[in-house]
This record gives sequence, structure tokens and C-alpha cells, in this order.
Amino acid sequence: MTRALIVYVALTALTLAVFGLWPGLDLAVAHLFYDHGGFIGNESFERFGRDFFRVTPFVVLALYAGLWLAKRRGVALKWAPSGRAMIFLIATIAIGPGLIVNLGFKDHWHRPRPVHTQEFGGPDAFRPWYDDRGACKMNCSFVSGEAATGFWMVAPASVLPPPWRTPAIVAAFVFGVCSSLLRMAFGGHFLSDVLLGGLISLIVIEIARRLLWPRGDA
Repeated sequence: MTRALIVYVALTALTLAVFGLWPGLDLAVAHLFYDHGGFIGNESFERFGRDFFRVTPFVVLALYAGLWLAKRRGVALKWAPSGRAMIFLIATIAIGPGLIVNLGFKDHWHRPRPVHTQEFGGPDAFRPWYDDRGACKMNCSFVSGEAATGFWMVAPASVLPPPWRTPAIVAAFVFGVCSSLLRMAFGGHFLSDVLLGGLISLIVIEIARRLLWPRGDA
């Protein structure tokens, strides 16, 4: 296992344990985004921000695909992703945010979103992360799809050449954090939802990297 993978798995275990033992932490953090009878992320600026963070990963994937195709057709480019890098990018976004998060957890783990819970004026009882018997039927709170997609941005950053790679990875983590905070501001997810959504993506990225570049020469 790579060092990064060990860290992500350990953080996942820690997050599950902390929010399992003290589920009220989710409610306490959600209250920080709740004011005057509603969640604070309901203005036009925040809605624009949500659209930006939701669409940008797919724009980046399309841009990388365009660079790869252009180089394949003989266009002289200083850099373009390799075919293996494109497999890496498509596989990680499809498996992490796609299969595991959206098709797996969100449609089968019936945790109500904060905005739908009784503590924030909604009709449903709060459920800790480990209790899947909530009132939500589909597209539920656990785990966050947009956090998973936001942190997936680490994948395209990590295949850039070394002069750009480190600052791009830092920017990708900032992107994931901002996307997660915005979802919490809308009352769409609890803190445990966004942490675990992001960690799932990061674990998938590290496993895929290990499989595609076993000698670490990405």
C-alpha cells in the first residue's frame, strides 16, 4: 500500500469511529450553517458556486480528453495526457463518485439530508451515518456525491508533469473542501457525508494509480 492510501484508509476509519461514537457532532456542525430559520447557502451567489463546483470536474475531464485526442491526431502540444492517464481519469470518476457513491450509497442508504431533519425544520428524524433506516428514499445524504466529485479533481492534477503537479494537487484539495463546505451551507449534507464522500474518491484514486502505475512512474 502507498503511504497516501494508508493515510486515507486511516482517516476513513477515524471518521467512521468519531461520528459513530458522537453523532451529535454532525448536528452541531450543521447548526453553524443554519441561521434565521434556514440554511445560509440559498442566495444566487451560492447557487452559482454550486453549479461551478458541480460542472468543473466534467469540464476538466473533457479538456483532458480533447488534449489527448488532439495529440493522437498529430497536433503539436507541449503536454497532453497519455492513454493510460485517460483510462485512470475515466475509471476513477466512474467508480468513485459514480458507482460507489451515487449508485451505491446515495440510493440505498436512507439518511435524510440536514434540511429535511426535524432539527432544521424538516419532517424527518435525524439518523447517524451508521443507521440506514431513515425516511429518505433516493438520492439521500450519505455520502456526498458532490464532495466525491470535488475531491476527484486530485486525479487530473496528479497526472500533470512535475512543475505543475504539486500546486495543482493543492488546488484540487482546496476545490474539494470548498465544494463540500458549499453543500453543507445548502443543508444538503452533514460533515460526515462530505468527509467520507471525499475519502472514497481519494482511496479509489490511489488504488487505481497503484494498479496502472505499479512502479510509481505516472
